[in-house]
Order: sequence, then structure tokens, then C-alpha cells
Amino acid sequence: MLVERKKWRLHHIVYLAAGIGFLAWCADGTNLRPTELASGIPKIAKYFALMVPPKWSFAEIVWKPAIETVYIAVWGNVLASLIGLPLGVLAARNITRLASVRFVAKSTLNLLRSISELIWAIFFVAAVGLGPFPGAVALGMNYAGILGRLYAEAMENIDPGPVEALQATGAGRIQVILFAIFPQVLPQFVTYMLYWFEVGVRSATVLGMVGAGGIGFELVTTIKLFEFRETAVILLVIFGMVTIIDYASTLIRSRIY
Repeated sequence: MLVERKKWRLHHIVYLAAGIGFLAWCADGTNLRPTELASGIPKIAKYFALMVPPKWSFAEIVWKPAIETVYIAVWGNVLASLIGLPLGVLAARNITRLASVRFVAKSTLNLLRSISELIWAIFFVAAVGLGPFPGAVALGMNYAGILGRLYAEAMENIDPGPVEALQATGAGRIQVILFAIFPQVLPQFVTYMLYWFEVGVRSATVLGMVGAGGIGFELVTTIKLFEFRETAVILLVIFGMVTIIDYASTLIRSRIY
């Protein structure tokens, strides 16, 4: 017993040492410079000082791009669910028996989420032009890979009891999915969608920088023109949107569970 404990401790010491070594290797690769970061904090504080007081009159210009950002996030998540849910069903091992089909579905999900929404936005802006539409499609493509994978894992971890009971009655595959699997995972699906909607609002602000609509274009413009008081208004608007959405999402989740 004592020997086993010593081996257990030795294994954990080895794992800890390996983890520390890996972190040190990554720190060298990223050229971490904590002292330079600390010396640069006053410069960052200077930029924030230039934002005070915010130019509140600029809010009259910002409100429309802000709402456009929400539109992008909403439709990005809708498209992500429409694409990700069927792929998630095909990728779930307890639903799809053919390994080749699961492989294709998982590979597709991996491809969609391996390309960031910013790169997707550049592609779609080049394809359909500037505006919120390519931004929504870009979010939809990237988030489809993320949500699809989450959907698949949720379906794989369900309680098999209701599935076996429905199969015993002679129900078909579609009936099992609709009446035994989906009811179990629906709360998780809603939670995933709400969370990624919050993330989508923040991501949509970045997509505007490449012409994919939203408030990001205004943000970049004010920074380039050194209009930091206007930048402050935009940041406060983004903070307000994220806070409201977070509160609403928490309220909805509390009603579901």
C-alpha cells in the first residue's frame, strides 16, 4: 500500500514537472516580457485618460451600428444552429452508426470552427460586398462548427433509458431522436445558443473592422482619428449591450432549469 502511494505521488510529481516545463517552453516561444508589460501600463492608462469625459453626443451616431451588431449576432447564431444541429446529429456516435458518416460530419465541424469568424468575414465580404450580411454568415459558419460539436457531445451523454424504452415500442430512428433524445438535450442546446449569442455580440464588433457591418467600423475609425472620447462612448455601448444580454440570458436559463 505504501509502495503504491509512493508511485502515485511520483507520477503526479512527474506530471507536474512536465506541465511546468511545457509552460516554460510556451513562455519562451511567446517571448513573455512581464517587466515590459508592467512598464507599458502607464501608456495604456494614458489612452484611457484621453477617453474622459466621453463625448456623449456621439451616441446619436453609434446607436444604429450597435443595433446592427445585435442583428449580426442573432442571425449568426440562427445560421449556426441550422448548420450545426444536423451535423451534430450525424457526428453523435449513439445516433449515427456508420463510422464513415461520423468522420465526415466531425471533419466538417472541425473545418468550420478551425477558420476564425474574422477570416470567414473577409471571404464573404469579398464575395457579397460590405455590410452586416457577410458578418452574420461569417459568424454562422464559425459557430456552426462550435455548436455542432457541443450538440453532438450533449446527445452522446444522454440517459439511454428513454431511448431504449421508445425503441422497445417499435419507434423509428427519427421518432427516437425527436421524442427521446431532443427533450433531454434541449435545455443544454438553449444554454449553448445563449452563451454563444453573448460571444457573438462581442465578435460582431470585431467583424466591423473588415467591413462586415456592426459597430466595429466606428470603433476602428475613432481610434485611427485619435477621437478617444468617441471611442469611450463606443466601448460603453458595447459594455452595456453585453451586460443586458448577459442578464437576459441568465434570466432565461433560470426559467429553463
